[in-house]
Amino acid sequence: MEITKPNAWETLVLCDDYWHPVRVPREGLSGLEKEGFSFDWIEDSREWSAKRMANYPLVILTKSDNVSSADQSSWMTEEVQSAFVEYVRKGNGLLAIHSGTAGYQEKTILRSLLGGVFTHHPDQCMVTLEAHTNHELTTNIPAFTVKDEHYFMAMDDPQVDVFMTTCSEHGTQPAGWRRTEGNGRVAVLTPGHNLEVWLHPSYQALLLNTLRWCGGIA
Repeated sequence: MEITKPNAWETLVLCDDYWHPVRVPREGLSGLEKEGFSFDWIEDSREWSAKRMANYPLVILTKSDNVSSADQSSWMTEEVQSAFVEYVRKGNGLLAIHSGTAGYQEKTILRSLLGGVFTHHPDQCMVTLEAHTNHELTTNIPAFTVKDEHYFMAMDDPQVDVFMTTCSEHGTQPAGWRRTEGNGRVAVLTPGHNLEVWLHPSYQALLLNTLRWCGGIA
């Protein structure tokens, strides 16, 4: 039977790992449905395939290198990493959120695609998210402070376009950036361990803007 390709607003979400339950992105993204987005979900990476992913113009990666919350085995093989690169280069969009950068320090192909990955975080603390002024993705998005994991990042691509930083008592880190790969677009948002972050109006605006940019949606 022929598979019908989803429309430009439909997004595949890869989520759920040992430390990051599926309910957080499910609730955190639900508010974007009124903006015209719909979401299909993969919680167990054994359900993923390059062929299935190719049916979507947008993918959200908010899953660390665990098969599922019940299986901490690695799933991001070199073959899978290469499939993500090919997917983006063909003109599709990828948004990595929070745990979508975690557990991938040794995954060099994915690291290069994302432009940077998570290395560590201190205990949860009050973190201030500061959007850069005069950036097209962050216009009129005010700074806000919430309790979260303050992700510290290893940045691999010095040319990434950073549009947001996070600050806490532990220092300042890049927290939102974008880059292009071939004909496609990649963006990263590092905050988001707690649902409170996802549901904050400023973060909802960031999610919407970055998704639209990744998908080339006006």
